[in-house]
Amino acid sequence: MTEQSYDLAVVGGGIIGLAHAYMAARAGKRVVVIERHPRANGASIRNFGFVTVTGQQRGESWQLARRTRDIWAQIAPQAGIRIEHQGLILTARSAEAIAVIEAFLATEMGEGCRLLSPAQCRAVIPGIGGADLAGALHSPHEIRVESRHAIALLTDWLARCHAVTFLTETVVFDAKPPRLVTSRGVVAAGAVVVCPGDDYATLYPELIARHGLRRCRLSMLKLADPGYRLPTAIMSDLSLIRYRGYGALPEARALEARLRGAQPRHFDNGVHLIVAQGADGGLIVGDSHHYADLPPPFAPASAEADILDEFTRAFGHAPPLVLERWTGVYAVPAEGDPRNVLIDTPEPNVRLVIVTSGTGASTGFAIAEGVIADLFALPTGAPHD
Repeated sequence: MTEQSYDLAVVGGGIIGLAHAYMAARAGKRVVVIERHPRANGASIRNFGFVTVTGQQRGESWQLARRTRDIWAQIAPQAGIRIEHQGLILTARSAEAIAVIEAFLATEMGEGCRLLSPAQCRAVIPGIGGADLAGALHSPHEIRVESRHAIALLTDWLARCHAVTFLTETVVFDAKPPRLVTSRGVVAAGAVVVCPGDDYATLYPELIARHGLRRCRLSMLKLADPGYRLPTAIMSDLSLIRYRGYGALPEARALEARLRGAQPRHFDNGVHLIVAQGADGGLIVGDSHHYADLPPPFAPASAEADILDEFTRAFGHAPPLVLERWTGVYAVPAEGDPRNVLIDTPEPNVRLVIVTSGTGASTGFAIAEGVIADLFALPTGAPHD
């Protein structure tokens, strides 16, 4: 490969890498994205495509999600990415769950959200919930894209409209500006952003090892079209414990005790519920969480059973036929480490960026905006037109 020169080389073609490429290209930088696979095939396409704002950890993560949602909403139409639906309804089955929702609504994070009665909830989604439906949280903030298609469309748009170069099936062995040594030759770049996902061994392994990162394996399902359309994504009681924006509230402790007593295996499998619907009517449903330095590829059948059980509890009817099953793996911090993203500077003009919370689609553009602004001394927060 003939040596080429760029202002920025991005290592990794998942959503975090693409977000950095976009922010730099938008600022007029010459950008190359170097991806080891023919196309993104990891966590970026194995998720809900759900840009989650409500429930993100209070403070920086919640603010990053709000900004990222706004950027997605602006660029998705330009890239030909369809917004499948907007908003969130989180159903609640107990007084303890309602207490958590009410506490959440009293915070700044509850702006624009509201508590629905069972009747109001069923007016939005007819027939949802069993006899124990106590109410629901409604948020207008979220958007959902079909991630298995959106990442490819975003890649194509960056190449066509922002002159980003993509080198696929290419491994970077050494990234020291102004030279990157790759499996296809040398690439010249003044700066580098490394977005390795859960690849802790190829670049800066000793630095990554010092942070003690682990991995999380999740189980996901696609269900057949249920014969109705969901106007929003759906969550349920277990999400009030899983998501830190709710789960960190004092009121969540009583709910957690209740749920652990009633659904202990769901907690063992790290299960909570998200249901999102695609253009073909199919439901993307998940998920479970199992942690290790290297989670084995063998997902327990009990995790799928618990996901489908929570679907039944939340919707009040049995789930449709399972059409697809898959697992995903993403980076997580060391146990007890509260960070949702790792940003480090291995050397001048290099940034290492690893989202460690499974929220790349929800926070990635805002993270990239800050990293690129820091790397090139640029302002942040400008409109994306």
